[in-house]
Amino acid sequence: MSRVALVTGGTRGIGAAISIALKGAGYRVAATYAGNEEKARAFSDDTGIATYKWDVSDYAACAGGIAKVEEDIGSVEILVNNAGITRDAMFHKMTPSQWKEVIDTNLTGLFNMTHPIWSGMRDRGFGRIINISSINGQKGQMGQANYSAAKAGDLGFTKALAQEGAAKNITVNAICPGYIGTEMVLAVPEKVLNERIIPQIPVGRLGEPDEIARCVLFLASDDAGFITGSTISANGGQFFV
Repeated sequence: MSRVALVTGGTRGIGAAISIALKGAGYRVAATYAGNEEKARAFSDDTGIATYKWDVSDYAACAGGIAKVEEDIGSVEILVNNAGITRDAMFHKMTPSQWKEVIDTNLTGLFNMTHPIWSGMRDRGFGRIINISSINGQKGQMGQANYSAAKAGDLGFTKALAQEGAAKNITVNAICPGYIGTEMVLAVPEKVLNERIIPQIPVGRLGEPDEIARCVLFLASDDAGFITGSTISANGGQFFV
């Protein structure tokens, strides 16, 4: 029987590409979303991928949602922590709520999603956890102290948990996308994209969501069993670690 993959924020943008790629590779996929029911329904109708609504910043909602996924589809063996939000502001204007919302979703959300499935992965002796961080968690970004802090925290979480999971055949890795041609990025004015963003990218273009999805497919596979605690920087050469 094919393995079960759960993708948070899996109905739009990079998450949708990941969900579709995993289904195409033969996984049984569940995708979560937080708010846009109309788009989630359309995504499910178009792809046949089951969708579930909950807020990854709420531990009880995550535990309950995961239990429902496992009841419907089977034990989660691949978890892709992709859900994330932005609340950008220069630090002197950033409010406590803007800080807390981003930390609660983009960092604490990893704990909330991973903790309920961790014991099952240990018991079964297999697991793949893939955390979608960001280039801005590696290098920082003006106006994103909250987002950069959360995404950098995702990398620390990845490295620590990888050491705990290794003996149980659970790998934990991260991917740091650069600027990817999602709906959010493509909404940036064309002049800004062409004059300020793309010139920073040595390959001379935005990345494609499918390119991040292919990184996930590799890390989720048996072929990646000797890779854990690692970060793939998928940014077109914009930043090197």
